[in-house]
Amino acid sequence: MSGTFVGMPAFPKAAHEAVRNDTLRANLRHATHTIRDKRAVAVAELADWAELREAGKQIKDLTLSKLDHYLIQLEEAVTAAGGTVHWAADAAEANRIVTDLVKATGETEVVKVKSMATQEIGLNEHLEAEGIAAYETDLAELIVQLSEDRPSHILVPAIHRNRGEIRDIFSEKMGFWGRAAPDGLSDTPAELAEAARLHLREKFLRAKVGISGANFMVAETGTLVVVESEGNGRMCLTLPETLISVVGIEKVVPSWQDLEVFLQVLPRSSTAERMNPYTSMWTGTTDGDWPRAFHLVLLDNGRTDTLADAVGRQALRCIRCSACLNVCPVYARAGGHAYGSVYPGPIGAILTPQLRGTTSEVDASLPYASSLCGACYDVCPVAIDIPEVLVHLREKVAEQGGPGHRLEKAAIKAAAWVLDHPRALAAGERIASKTRALHPKKLPGPGARQWTESRDLPEMPAEPFRGWWKKNRAGDRP
Repeated sequence: MSGTFVGMPAFPKAAHEAVRNDTLRANLRHATHTIRDKRAVAVAELADWAELREAGKQIKDLTLSKLDHYLIQLEEAVTAAGGTVHWAADAAEANRIVTDLVKATGETEVVKVKSMATQEIGLNEHLEAEGIAAYETDLAELIVQLSEDRPSHILVPAIHRNRGEIRDIFSEKMGFWGRAAPDGLSDTPAELAEAARLHLREKFLRAKVGISGANFMVAETGTLVVVESEGNGRMCLTLPETLISVVGIEKVVPSWQDLEVFLQVLPRSSTAERMNPYTSMWTGTTDGDWPRAFHLVLLDNGRTDTLADAVGRQALRCIRCSACLNVCPVYARAGGHAYGSVYPGPIGAILTPQLRGTTSEVDASLPYASSLCGACYDVCPVAIDIPEVLVHLREKVAEQGGPGHRLEKAAIKAAAWVLDHPRALAAGERIASKTRALHPKKLPGPGARQWTESRDLPEMPAEPFRGWWKKNRAGDRP
């Protein structure tokens, strides 16, 4: 890959570089505006959208409040249906479990359904290091993999690429990964899709192991659900002999009745469709049918810690629709790579720092990657109050201290003293006005720069307001 998420610069620096890329901004603007406009039409068709949104919120909150109960119920149901459940406390354990399961089959390659959980744990890279090739089969994920790039959107990982770029990637790279792209490939969507279909068909028919995530898990029956628009997911879920699903523990819902709510709000809020073209459901294994072996890896990886935070836990409601990304003015200008995580945009700004902590510069910067305009909350189909969580996480980052926050405390303390002493304030204003030509546009030092690196200091007026008033309007006093 061109770079991993680990070791990336903090959001302000990454975003500063991204906004200079005119092609990136044009691609993002076109794609996000198109998706959000279509979504608005699809949502407006439902007179009870507000009620569905509230129902989704309440179902998720109820499930999270009794998560231990529903996970045990899920494990029992999956086991009774012929599946095997594995528990992974973190990314390392999940990668080890999946790798051992693949090696037990004797296979050296797998096909994958689009899965953010496996991206989160870096599964592809881990499998590659163990001599196992993992092939992405979602069209956008295929583009990202062929170009050795990183996903930049939850729903459309290659949203930062245009059709011309995709044609060039297919023409140059497909042959190294399998069936080459046809000669003279154009950038028309139909031809690009056909090239991908022919390339992937060989892998579907050959692969003996499939790896997936899941959009939902139904506790009462042990059923897993994947929704998608291309059909590649169904090929991965039904053709291989062994299926391994890596799923975050927050994806469980209690019953089929609860699932019904999410199957209404997810497609409209993500792809602006009334229902997903492909909704695949499977429960364990069935004699005479495939897969013959099913393994469910339940992933924690910071989710339990997130659940312990009364304010931050609402991030675990997320159903990965990406609606918040498409309305976010910050995401539309900076793109997904600037967030340094597989979860970009507003939801990534609150989810990633909770899953990974805020000790690194990248993670500590994410709660500030927002204008707090609130558009993300307005479109969230499960009513996650993202601005509330952002402010909450900013408080946590500030409590950690650091050069910038120590300077902030010192500045506020000094300002409080000056504002409490009018003569000192007036003297300071006079001095500041007389020395205005010497003032820098940015504050010096790494700590102070956090205040002004994205904006210039305001220009000092030639005369303090107190002095101007004394000369011109002092007689207006009653």
